[in-house]
Amino acid sequence: MSRDLRPPVDILHYEIVQEQASALGRMGSALEQSLARLREFDAAHADAEAPASMQAARRKLVMEAGQALWMFVVQREASGLRDSRHIMRTYDVPGEVQRCMGLVPAPSKPASK
Repeated sequence: MSRDLRPPVDILHYEIVQEQASALGRMGSALEQSLARLREFDAAHADAEAPASMQAARRKLVMEAGQALWMFVVQREASGLRDSRHIMRTYDVPGEVQRCMGLVPAPSKPASK
């Protein structure tokens, strides 16, 4: 039976760093997926006149991508990676997504009787 002779604080630090890396991977994947959904929507509706329902659906996708971007940026900053310009270039994040990152949509109002 082998015994880990490292101090407990080193073992804990290793576990924390592993979780930070895993969280960064999950947040990056979520951002990629939300941007892909937005791009697919735009490609599918590129030559159509955008009715209000389609504009609302697109706006929802932009907001979701903005939230995913915000979560990724926060996780990176918590890990000590402060410069977000690399993310914007690498993931080709549209300006409209960048502008809404971190915004929380207003709760829908309950229907009045």
